[in-house]
Amino acid sequence: MILAELEVYHSRPVAPTRRVALGTSLLPVDPPPGFGGILLGGIAANYVGAIDPDLIGDLTKLTTQLEHGMRVPQPRLRYRFQTDTVGLQRTRNRLIGHGDELSFSFDDASADPAQQVLGAVYAAGQLPLRVRGAVMGSVRRGIGWQGPVGPDLVAALAGFDRGQSRSAEALSHPVAWALRILELNGASGGSNGAPVTSRAAGPVAATVQRQYRRLLIEAHPDHGGDRDDAAQRIADLTEARRILLG
Repeated sequence: MILAELEVYHSRPVAPTRRVALGTSLLPVDPPPGFGGILLGGIAANYVGAIDPDLIGDLTKLTTQLEHGMRVPQPRLRYRFQTDTVGLQRTRNRLIGHGDELSFSFDDASADPAQQVLGAVYAAGQLPLRVRGAVMGSVRRGIGWQGPVGPDLVAALAGFDRGQSRSAEALSHPVAWALRILELNGASGGSNGAPVTSRAAGPVAATVQRQYRRLLIEAHPDHGGDRDDAAQRIADLTEARRILLG
């Protein structure tokens, strides 16, 4: 299942004029950075290693300019960004979901790496201001990523730590996922009736903390938890508590 997609139009690598444009995109960003932000950060991580290191400073500056809606002089990274796609080649990059597993699909047969990264950065810069900062943050994490393009990258782009949950549910519906992990799906709140998803201090926070401690003990192998699954279970519980309490 395609969760996010970006079309990048570009000149041929050997063409005398260097051009980049955007085509159709599917970039869901709610809650930010969303699947769209993960895809754009993944594109950056996949291609940035092949870009001239002397251009990385300009690339990072470009992300800041676009994030804040500033004027962007052209060309950037030796490529000119335009809206016209006539005469340009097209590549597609996708984030694919297989159940709860996420993976990237990169179409890099004909594009220069700088063209792909610029496409991701400009796509982030065209998003609504309310989500642009979070998505551009994922792009910058991709630019600075050191490691394979795999599950740990997906987790980092979504704002999780290494080893923490990166399921499709956790990324697209974090509060619902956190409630399920802490077995609070049917909870109406604390003794005062406040919703358990509130970040306010008091009975609500106490309910979440109490449930977290109880499940943490149960997950530990010394108390009967599955030894093979204990690390992931503890990581999930910790992340669920963070989502609900901040």
